[in-house]
Amino acid sequence: QVQLVESGGGSVQAGGSLRLSCAASGSTYTISCMGWFRQAPGKGREGVAIITSDGITKYADSVKGRLTISQGDPKKTLYLQMNNLKPEDTALYYCAASTYPECDSASWPPSRAWYNYWGPGTQVTVSS
Repeated sequence: QVQLVESGGGSVQAGGSLRLSCAASGSTYTISCMGWFRQAPGKGREGVAIITSDGITKYADSVKGRLTISQGDPKKTLYLQMNNLKPEDTALYYCAASTYPECDSASWPPSRAWYNYWGPGTQVTVSS
């Protein structure tokens, strides 16, 4: 079992920055990929950025150049540096982990089916 807890959300004005963190605990040695997903009101949950077990990062086109995913102590802490935020980035952001090795070679966008552990989410609100 893996437990995930996000932190760092908040309210900022457009153009501002936030840094989200995700702390993983439990059987973290079983994790292959980790990622950030988000869900805006009235919309489905979408992949924002993922990092594979060998450190390859993948991003949604809408966030490339503005959001950066990284890991601390491998597979125990995940970060999302968010710069030049836009109102359309407003959403509940979820940290997710996959214990399926196949997630390393999965294409974009990442399928929620590959990610079997989720945090409760942290709210990001960007005002214009």
